[in-house]
Amino acid sequence: MSIVIIGGHDRMVCQYKKICRAYKCKAKVFTQMSGNLKEKIGRPDLMVVFTNTVSHKMAHCALSEAEKVKADVVRCHTSSGNALEGILMERCT
Repeated sequence: MSIVIIGGHDRMVCQYKKICRAYKCKAKVFTQMSGNLKEKIGRPDLMVVFTNTVSHKMAHCALSEAEKVKADVVRCHTSSGNALEGILMERCT
């Protein structure tokens, strides 16, 4: 399963990827808005949006791309590792 994580903390990127690997998922993590975010997102199976740490512009861009590729979207206010683990436990098992 491929996952795109939008938002979160810069210092947690390695942790997010490690948690996803534990659930046998490939992850891309975007904590900052880049000019070509639309091209980098690709075609994920699941998109996790950490709403507390993401700009409105970045969230809107990501959600419109998720809609185009019909990816499942999970919005989570908390950007902790435990929150991500809970999402993956629910969606990947």
